[in-house]
Amino acid sequence: MEKILKGNAIVGQSGGPTTAINATLAGVVRGALANKNIGKVFGMRNGIEGLLDRRIIDLGESLGSSERLYMLERTPAAALGSCRLKLPSFESGSDTDIAVYERIFRVLAEYDIRYFFYIGGNDSMDTVAKIAKFADNFGYDIRIIGIPKTIDNDLLYTDHTPGYGSAAKYVATTMQEIIRDCAVYTTKAVTIVEIMGRDAGWLTAAAAVGSVINGEAPDLVYLPERAFDMDEFYASVEKALKRHPNVVIAVSEGIRFADGRYVCESTQSTGTDVFGHKPLSGAAKTLELAIKLKFGCKVRSVELNLPQRCAGHLFSKTDIDESVAIGKEAVRVAVEEGVSGDMMIFERASNDPYFCTVSHKKVANIANMVKRVPDEYINEEGNFVTRECCEYILPLIEGEDSPMYSRGIPSYIIL
Repeated sequence: MEKILKGNAIVGQSGGPTTAINATLAGVVRGALANKNIGKVFGMRNGIEGLLDRRIIDLGESLGSSERLYMLERTPAAALGSCRLKLPSFESGSDTDIAVYERIFRVLAEYDIRYFFYIGGNDSMDTVAKIAKFADNFGYDIRIIGIPKTIDNDLLYTDHTPGYGSAAKYVATTMQEIIRDCAVYTTKAVTIVEIMGRDAGWLTAAAAVGSVINGEAPDLVYLPERAFDMDEFYASVEKALKRHPNVVIAVSEGIRFADGRYVCESTQSTGTDVFGHKPLSGAAKTLELAIKLKFGCKVRSVELNLPQRCAGHLFSKTDIDESVAIGKEAVRVAVEEGVSGDMMIFERASNDPYFCTVSHKKVANIANMVKRVPDEYINEEGNFVTRECCEYILPLIEGEDSPMYSRGIPSYIIL
């Protein structure tokens, strides 16, 4: 049996916000407050950046009531705030780089932190992997756990990620509404909807799930997993326009040509963020201009943009419930099983009826890798997804619930 550590816990959020990241935070807080081996549970404001600056709050005091935790579970975005700070590699041997980690562990020691939980996506798991390795190399007695969060659903080993189900529900619902809006006229028109997804098209794939529910789906769906070809695109749009006058197309923001250029590059500024990512948006606008020149018909582009990440009024109950559960289980395995340096994962045991279990894998094997939509989930032409793909997504968006309301609008928590 692993040695039980007694001390305090700390939790942070990092990367892009989602509808469910606060539900995971609530799960961690619930698990930590109920565990006799954990004294206080602290929160880092703005992730690892806030830890370095000692922007730390006592979550037991802020979230000690069941009503506050219930509200937190139904509050979108990141209640603790987020960051996109890339930690240097301490293995570089640079005194400056090593000093960053020494500073982190001085703060952790100051607050008697024995349990460190970090909720985030791929770049956040890079942070978890680096901190865990430093702790191992220098003998710090601490348990470090990564908890997944991303609407992109692109982390390895986990069947899906918290936050994806709610974002997919928003995309699927919004596409149903857009298709019906566009269907009322007889004038030839093309509507192109741009959906988030840099390297993986999981979220865009959700635009098609109506095809197995009621037959209503976009005419075409393009994912980053397949090279985008303008000739194929023109031919497919032409065929769709012959079938009916109102063509609707869903595209991932990260679609790119065979040579690696993003479709959006002609309408997007250059540069990269600290993790080397180019800013993306404008794929739909680029294709709008191309369709207008080619066919001369009415055409519009729609960017779903930020609302798809944090649509708290339309969350998936499955997503929220699982997000709470994975946070609580992270605390349990860290305390009772001595797990450290791992990321929590979901493993699907059954699709019908849907059932998932929670486990964990080494975060070093997950960080900086991408789980893409598999070939069998994409049709041969590369312009739609298969029924199997839709059946994978549907259980994740099921279940209805709602946040607390005040005078007609959702009432969200503020920390």
